[in-house]
Amino acid sequence: MTELDVTPTPLALLMLGRQSDAASERGVDCPGALPPASDPSLVERAREAKAALGGKVFVLGHHYQRDEVIAFADVTGDSFRLAQQAAARPDAPYIVFCGVHFMAESADILTGPGQHVVLPDLAAGCSMADMATFEQVEDCWDQLVEAGVADATVPVSYMNSSAAIKGFTGRHGGTICTSSNAQRALDWAFGKGTKVLFLPDQHLGRNTAVRDLGLSLDDCVVWNPRKPMGGNTVQQLQAAKMILWKGHCSVHGRFTVDAVIDVRARVPGVQVLVHPECSYEVVSAADLVGSTERIIKLVEASPAGSKWAIGTELNLVQRLANAHPDKTIVFLEKTVCFCSTMNRIDLPHLVWALEELVAGRIPNQITVEPETAAYARQALDQMLALP
Repeated sequence: MTELDVTPTPLALLMLGRQSDAASERGVDCPGALPPASDPSLVERAREAKAALGGKVFVLGHHYQRDEVIAFADVTGDSFRLAQQAAARPDAPYIVFCGVHFMAESADILTGPGQHVVLPDLAAGCSMADMATFEQVEDCWDQLVEAGVADATVPVSYMNSSAAIKGFTGRHGGTICTSSNAQRALDWAFGKGTKVLFLPDQHLGRNTAVRDLGLSLDDCVVWNPRKPMGGNTVQQLQAAKMILWKGHCSVHGRFTVDAVIDVRARVPGVQVLVHPECSYEVVSAADLVGSTERIIKLVEASPAGSKWAIGTELNLVQRLANAHPDKTIVFLEKTVCFCSTMNRIDLPHLVWALEELVAGRIPNQITVEPETAAYARQALDQMLALP
């Protein structure tokens, strides 16, 4: 196994405890008996439970999951691809989504009424998605109405958002985007209006608008939900083309320009490849930028001997390094950068969820309220219809 040159930090290595988490709106308790992480029979128990369920269960594994979980995934991918895969398996009554909460919500929206989406740990949330609550976004829209700009504004929400935010987007005639199709989504939105309210990741919105669409940084303002008018004047909102929600990814936000400079000094000839959730300064300093799927494809297609410093979640970077020993693949930062909420889904939780299903019980089912789901489906369908 290739070991990346990283130093774990206590926060990054935080794993699920058996206590409640006051900072989480979902809590971290699991009903029933959770197998201990040290149980040597976990792998065999997972195999037996999955075999017993047969075609009734379909296990989805996000690229940022641990290897021990990915080993039992029927399909791996980014969030939207996994939700699509779930929808493409109407014969599977149980969808076990090894990802985070908003991903499981999207799967529930896109799957049929006879399917049940299970999230092995309800505490597997997303800090970015939680940075934009439905109440905050509704209040923002009311203030945009007050400023006289709402009629010209089209909401575009990143896939990494709650079902409630997707529903808001659909209700106001907007669309969802991924990091792969954000440019197409913004092109479509600017064909409908003169402004875009981009939720909830300011960095993806800014990078796409400035680097791909040719807008200027001056065309962008940041909306801080804790300040009146988002911290802007009415004149600034009227002049802006991009209203960027003040949200970010806690993983990709850690990467710095200094890290880019450092890795180029340490690894001569390295290509720096980063995710568009990184800051504008980091993306500008990198050689290449791409979604999770594009990062994988670029590395896989590169020749033997190529050198890569990758700015994205560590589990994926480690997996790429192990899969391509003929290439030099290093983590962009010197300190570890796990997605701590994604890592809450571990083998004990997966085993527990599968064994509950074998016993005829549906644990941690994720359901989206019908009206919200209908509007969210409109926004997702609009994304699928993008030219």
